[in-house]
Amino acid sequence: MSKHHKSGDKTHRDDAATTEKAGGRVATAYETMRERAENTAQSTASEIEANPMAALLGGLAIGAIAGALLPRSRKERELLQPVGDRIGKAARAAIDAGRVAGTEALEEAGLSGNNLRSQSAKMFEQAVKVAGAAGTAAASAARDTARR
Repeated sequence: MSKHHKSGDKTHRDDAATTEKAGGRVATAYETMRERAENTAQSTASEIEANPMAALLGGLAIGAIAGALLPRSRKERELLQPVGDRIGKAARAAIDAGRVAGTEALEEAGLSGNNLRSQSAKMFEQAVKVAGAAGTAAASAARDTARR
């Protein structure tokens, strides 16, 4: 057997040992990462079960952020514009209907803008009269006490 052949066998054995060690490290790292992922999944599931509303809100927030960051294509704009317009019209109609219903309910209760201003003015006049009467009574009481 030649010296070169023996050297080649040793190199081959060294390479095989290095490969085996690296394979062992990779397997260990894979197992560790798999366990961590499994623990994280279990922990996340427990958190979601404990507080589903927070998980829902978090998911919605992440979805909204992702949606805002992703560029919209021309096709998406074409498809979604009519939907957005309908939603906007429906929202404006709901606001207008609420305003009208609220105004009518206030008027039926006698709380229209003019009535409220009139009632406020009357209340202010009465408050001034009460304050004047209280002031007069206080001054009279103070005089009477000082004379005694």
